[in-house]
Amino acid sequence: MSDRDWITAENALETLGVKAQTLYAYVSRGQIRAITDPDDPRRSLYARHDVERQVQKRQRPRRRADVAAGAISWGEPVLESSISTVRDGDLLFGNARAVDLAETFSLEEIAGHHWQYPYTDNVTECTVIPPRETAKARGFAWLAAEAAQAPPSIDRNGEALAREASRLLSGFADAMIGERGQGPIHLRLAGSWGLDGDATDLVRRALVLISDHELNASTFAVRVTVSTGASLAAGVLAGFAALSGPLHGEASVLTRQHLQEALRYPNAEAGARFLLERPGATMGFGHPLYPDGDVRAKALFEKMTLSPALEGLITQVEEMTGRKANGDVAFAAFTLLHRLPQEASATLFAVGRMTGWLAHAQEQQRSGGLIRPRARFVPPPKRTYVADLVSLAIEG
Repeated sequence: MSDRDWITAENALETLGVKAQTLYAYVSRGQIRAITDPDDPRRSLYARHDVERQVQKRQRPRRRADVAAGAISWGEPVLESSISTVRDGDLLFGNARAVDLAETFSLEEIAGHHWQYPYTDNVTECTVIPPRETAKARGFAWLAAEAAQAPPSIDRNGEALAREASRLLSGFADAMIGERGQGPIHLRLAGSWGLDGDATDLVRRALVLISDHELNASTFAVRVTVSTGASLAAGVLAGFAALSGPLHGEASVLTRQHLQEALRYPNAEAGARFLLERPGATMGFGHPLYPDGDVRAKALFEKMTLSPALEGLITQVEEMTGRKANGDVAFAAFTLLHRLPQEASATLFAVGRMTGWLAHAQEQQRSGGLIRPRARFVPPPKRTYVADLVSLAIEG
């Protein structure tokens, strides 16, 4: 492409008629390409064709079906919620900044904030923790046992649901740890990993910061399930299933593995190039909702002292990709820093996010109504499995 095909940020913003955050969001979503300005490495240039295409798309009337389809992947909001949102690159829990609440709140306190009912310590009657080798296996088995016997969520008042949510949160944390515990959940987790002092406080902060994040994939699974009247346990089991995918809760575990491999290289640049050459190895960098950087990652990195090698590697990848490290990198870095088990970051993510799942489950039950979208039918290809069977039957 010639120089005329690339324009400055100022020209792009004027053409689009949007704020800088929106332009950065377009870039993060891959909708507008960006390159480093060869005359000034501190600036970026943007593809004129991509910018003009976005203007055309915004001017073109959209059918209701197109709007609905576009909302599925990082699109427009599709459900009303008062629990959390990302606005102007900042994560809000209700009307408060998440990073501010994480300064002092425990997971139990943020649960009360999200649920609008206080967390109650009533862990005496809980399903037995199943003897499984991994935290994930114990979590699935424990939630499945709870879901098999839990009453429907429909027609129950807020206090009753909040009491059950408290029991589920505490019991799930113990199942992931592998033994019964008492006291604040961050202390139970830190104790199981042999942490103390500043590291324990980092566990607390991480749990609060990860506790909710708008309508992500696992949270949507929870709301769909509970909208049928299913139990809270069934809802969060659906959420845990969605979280187990490599593009969601397991991303931090994969990110740690990639970082470990990259750290074997002699310098940061070589390690970063290794990551850039491996498909998916830099998924911990950049976030569509945080064009200026994930505020959760920033809050955690401020409290961590990384090794020079790891810090240099992360900085090098940020410079080479133009994308800031997100929460997955922060969680992975924390587990590397303290030599925690490989699955520790996923455990931390799941226990913290359980709080938000239970908040959305309760909010969905208050709002009522079945979540049942329509599918837009697309004609199948001429040759299908059924058509082949029919053909074979006729020939036979």
